[in-house]
Amino acid sequence: MTNKFHLLLLMLFVVCISCKKNKDLSPADLISAIDNEIKVTPINHGSLVLNYEDVCIYVDPVGGSTSYVNEKSPDLILVTDIHGDHHSNETLENISKIKTKIILPTAVSEKLVSSLKSKAVIINNLDSMTFDIEGTTIAIEAVPMYNLREEALKFHPKGRGNGYIITLGEYRVYISGDTEDIPEMRGLKDIDMAFVCMNLPWTMPVNSAASAVLDFKPKIVYPFHYRGTDGLSDVDEFKRLVQAKDSTITVRLKNWYTNR
Repeated sequence: MTNKFHLLLLMLFVVCISCKKNKDLSPADLISAIDNEIKVTPINHGSLVLNYEDVCIYVDPVGGSTSYVNEKSPDLILVTDIHGDHHSNETLENISKIKTKIILPTAVSEKLVSSLKSKAVIINNLDSMTFDIEGTTIAIEAVPMYNLREEALKFHPKGRGNGYIITLGEYRVYISGDTEDIPEMRGLKDIDMAFVCMNLPWTMPVNSAASAVLDFKPKIVYPFHYRGTDGLSDVDEFKRLVQAKDSTITVRLKNWYTNR
């Protein structure tokens, strides 16, 4: 009787832990593109997964492989910068497969362990390339990401890291990387979906991010990478600022932090 009781308690404990974990995680979004659906899965902070047709793309996977146990193996991995919240050799080793290509700037390639170097495809600011994966063509363009404020220039110098524009069919997805509201961001054209950072002191405040988004006018924008030294940025305020001036821009708020 005692053993059965202990087993019942253990089962209830596991169920409760699972329920809490599921509650904490932000569910994936299905976005209707021109010719197919895009599945957007927030992972944590600046990490996400995109699925389009039979193609799976990871962006800045860090934190170990456990966050990706329910995800398809990546065909492409995009890494934006050298910092630990964007690049992790251990995570890359654990999640990448033989077929996986790791797209990254030169500065990150120099920090790869030897086991990953054969998978690396170097792309720097303003470079572009295409990949044919399972009959689907994916275009990748590297765009600048850097700081503007004098006190923040040391964090992300111009030319070291990449933002990315990913073209899926005719659908254009922008990944900001760690940046401020630089002219290259404000001048973007025909962006369907954007992931825009906003955290101090490393990137930019909410009002700067909103101002930039109002300039380049993506159809959908996700605020992400919004944890700074003083906690989480006010993404509700970001949404208010954007939609007060342009209600045609859809702001999607997701939980990128399990302790939010």
